[in-house]
Amino acid sequence: MSTFLLEIVTPEHVVFSQEVDSLAVRGLEGELGILAKHIPLVTPLQVAPITAKINGKAISIAVHGGFVEVQGDKVIVLAESAELPEAIDIERAKAARERAERRLSARSNQDRIDHRRAELSLQRAITRINVSSRTKE
Repeated sequence: MSTFLLEIVTPEHVVFSQEVDSLAVRGLEGELGILAKHIPLVTPLQVAPITAKINGKAISIAVHGGFVEVQGDKVIVLAESAELPEAIDIERAKAARERAERRLSARSNQDRIDHRRAELSLQRAITRINVSSRTKE
């Protein structure tokens, strides 16, 4: 099976750079699977885990928005932030999820900006929890 270079980059650093067999991401239009020699494209990403397969083994990475760019033999994920499973503090993610859920339930006296921030915080926390728990399966 052909491989391609996957680079996941945030404004601060390169989170991941390795040859992979395939990649699954969640764009704004839905799920997208990428194999070697995929047609070039650029698409925005949702806050969701991405899954790369390396020698048949899946690895999930928490990606919090950004873009994916496919360039033939290389795929670059330009993310607002990204975390490998071992870098996730699961207790902190659970606490963030609870805070966001409380903010959303007390929505009646909040404005739309705070509501959107709470929704994004909840999505990021759930993504972290899902990625962290997948590594323990």
